[in-house]
Amino acid sequence: MKNTRKCPKCGGTDIRMVEGFVGAAGVGNNLLLGLSIYSGIPKNTYICCDCGYTEEWLNKDDLERVRSSKKAHRI
Repeated sequence: MKNTRKCPKCGGTDIRMVEGFVGAAGVGNNLLLGLSIYSGIPKNTYICCDCGYTEEWLNKDDLERVRSSKKAHRI
């Protein structure tokens, strides 16, 4: 959805994005990679307003932090 601006489930094109953020005490739409709020990475949520399907995406700049995190395991 992020790249195609089209829902992969229903084909809808009314796609909205809610920007992720890291707030106090770890609140917000984020991925915590450690024990403190400073380890948080914001997750942007893409929503199809036709069917309700959602996807979460991290910014490319944050992917190296995920790779080097002890919490993230290769599957």
